[in-house]
Amino acid sequence: MYLDGSSAEPLLPEARDAWLAGQQAGWGDPLRLHRPGRLAAQALDRAREVVAAAVGARPDEVVFTGSGVQSSYAAVAGLARGRRRVGTRIVTSAIEHSSVLAAAGGHGRPVSVPVDGQGHLDLDRWRAALAEGEVAAAALQVANHEVGTVQPYPAAAQLCRAADVPLLLDATSALGRLDLTSPEAGWSVLTGAAAAFGGPASVGILVIRRGVRWRAPYPVDDYQNGRWPGAPDVPAIVAAAVALETWLADRARLAAHQHALVGRLRHGIGERVPDVDVVGDPDARVPHLLTCSVLYVDGETLTLELDRAGFAVASGSACSASSETPSHVLAAMGALTHGNIRIGLTRTTTAADVDALLDALPPIVSRIRADLGAP
Repeated sequence: MYLDGSSAEPLLPEARDAWLAGQQAGWGDPLRLHRPGRLAAQALDRAREVVAAAVGARPDEVVFTGSGVQSSYAAVAGLARGRRRVGTRIVTSAIEHSSVLAAAGGHGRPVSVPVDGQGHLDLDRWRAALAEGEVAAAALQVANHEVGTVQPYPAAAQLCRAADVPLLLDATSALGRLDLTSPEAGWSVLTGAAAAFGGPASVGILVIRRGVRWRAPYPVDDYQNGRWPGAPDVPAIVAAAVALETWLADRARLAAHQHALVGRLRHGIGERVPDVDVVGDPDARVPHLLTCSVLYVDGETLTLELDRAGFAVASGSACSASSETPSHVLAAMGALTHGNIRIGLTRTTTAADVDALLDALPPIVSRIRADLGAP
């Protein structure tokens, strides 16, 4: 039972079919004038239209990269390079993805703004950080990739506009799941990852508003208007667009379904497992994510025991392949970083799946604690 949708949604059947069709008809070089090239260019244009409509942008503002991590890093680095005459400070929340934090530290002077115990941004501290001046850019998630808490990003964007600071909005956990078309979002650059909504892992999304002072932090060529190097993987991009369309077409129903299932998990885990901390905002969250910290239990051991019982969940930091890497997100929230598991529902997760996990988890936790001699 795959419950690691926080890392990636399994490739949708519709996306797989689109990728295969693209291999037959959309493999040409989109810069060429021959028929295969024209077909590839048309397919790219259509994919840009899908993404643009989903985020309230123009199709010519959409760039396809090699992954969501590449998109986020390039977004921060490009803003830092484009605005280095303004300043070098880059304001972020303390719980951004590691790629954003790494880019902020590698291309500027990072300024970390704290969050509360549920993961909400401290807007007063955000305002103060922007007011200090010499800010090249600010970066904020729509929703956190580990605990699911939705940030007050419209209010944060308004503060950025007042300070004349461009905002990078990381929409990876929200794209396809939440409505991102409101003009109140007020972002300058937006990023996402196709794998998060059932597209290929090799496609990232980078949307750069016209007029934003962003400069490519890497060598570029003629592809994608000089914003990402190399010939785009057209079949994979087509598959990503189809996955996004598939998700958007059923978004309302899926959101309600998954939100109810996560609510069921939150209540069930808290009721059935003693000494557990279920973290994040219980209501203002993306519908599919849940993280909890189980006292007196090692997260890696718990993950492996659940895997043996047929449940694939994650542990540790969502930014690391190692389950032993402590979560900087949980640490910033003041939550326990030890013994945590992260559950990400997929499109196909059912109430029966959730109930099966709730039945399996308590005895597994009890057994591990008994083996460790824990209370």
